[in-house]
Amino acid sequence: MAATMSERRVVITGCGMITPLGRNTDETFEKASHGLSGIDYIKGFDTRGLPCQVGGEINNQWIEELQPPGAKRLQAYSARGLRLMMAATHEAAGLARLHEVTDRSRIGVALGSHGDNPAVDDINLLHRFYDGKGNWDLQGLMDAGGYSALNFFRRKPDAATSLLSMLFNCKGTNLSFVSACSAGAQAIGEAYRLVKEGTSDVMVAGGCEATLNFTGFIGFVLIKALVEKYASPQKASRPFDRKRNGFVMSEGAGSVILEDLEHALARGVPILGEILGYGDSADAYRITDTHPKGEGAILAIQGALDDAGLGVGDIDYINAHGTSTIQNDLTETRAITAVFGDRAKKVPVSSNKSMLGHTIAAAGAIECILTLTGMHRSIILPTINHEFPDPKCDLDYVPNEARMQSYRRALSNSFGFGGQNACLCIAKYEG
Repeated sequence: MAATMSERRVVITGCGMITPLGRNTDETFEKASHGLSGIDYIKGFDTRGLPCQVGGEINNQWIEELQPPGAKRLQAYSARGLRLMMAATHEAAGLARLHEVTDRSRIGVALGSHGDNPAVDDINLLHRFYDGKGNWDLQGLMDAGGYSALNFFRRKPDAATSLLSMLFNCKGTNLSFVSACSAGAQAIGEAYRLVKEGTSDVMVAGGCEATLNFTGFIGFVLIKALVEKYASPQKASRPFDRKRNGFVMSEGAGSVILEDLEHALARGVPILGEILGYGDSADAYRITDTHPKGEGAILAIQGALDDAGLGVGDIDYINAHGTSTIQNDLTETRAITAVFGDRAKKVPVSSNKSMLGHTIAAAGAIECILTLTGMHRSIILPTINHEFPDPKCDLDYVPNEARMQSYRRALSNSFGFGGQNACLCIAKYEG
């Protein structure tokens, strides 16, 4: 008897990523399992005079080499972040054999992204054609040819989602998420809901970020969210460490193919894992701060457990949001402790951002995939740079070295700037 819509199981049949550590999932995971860092001094723009000069940049050559067939015709419209997502989705779609799905109207796209920030050169050019008295020389701007109208598309997050669906011929539901650090996880979570309820059979879901230029960077500098004290770039991101003092901004993309279990079995495609539950919430507190007691985070974590029908005793590992900011790491520790109680100190908790930096809209998707990959390899990735324990952050953060340990069910936390929270419950597939 076929499963009813409410009984549908949602499995992962493909995954892919590109990060400062690697061109794909295997390369990123392998380097992370050895505790390597993808953080270095920023080369893409001049950081002299700024209190933070480090970030996680992706090699431009990788992006060019990894573009899928057909991407070139869309390149003029495509933000850098979208081009990263195209590369990640090419990897994921290949594993899932997405091209074999005949009914393309049943394949949707859910993407967390923020589009391109304007370049300083573009801003300067625009001001050349303004007299300061309310008059714009639009014809002169058009004749100058230095400013492209295509920037309009590259800055629109919804355009990225549309272009991704065009490239991979996905004609179903099309959703854009602009929710800061939780965007990638929310995209996966909402895609999971669509497959579970029967709206879609397959969803391409994830997140991408490439706002590591001056205009994207300077806002975080001004609100003092970025790390300002570090012995070296590789030591800058130190989640849950007593000497943490800000996050490291990075770029990247992560993509998963979610699919109804019966649909996947009928196609004979390999099943990589399963999404068991999803919780989301808002702090409803402050635009620049998470709730100090972690109230929103608690709701998201408990929501994912409830949706999965699991208790705290069923969770073997937590992939933390772990940004390396004073407030987030303390708040997340409090939230985990509030939900897990006496079990909190027995569950390994680690932060991939210690090695990758914070890829913002891509973070939740990348961390979901790294969690899944660790399940297959029985490896829990470490929290590197954990050298000075913080008595207020008192959980097992898997310090400095990967741990050879099997696990079957995990949570992946993503807590966005302004209090937008998401938590995914990920599991090994067990038929």
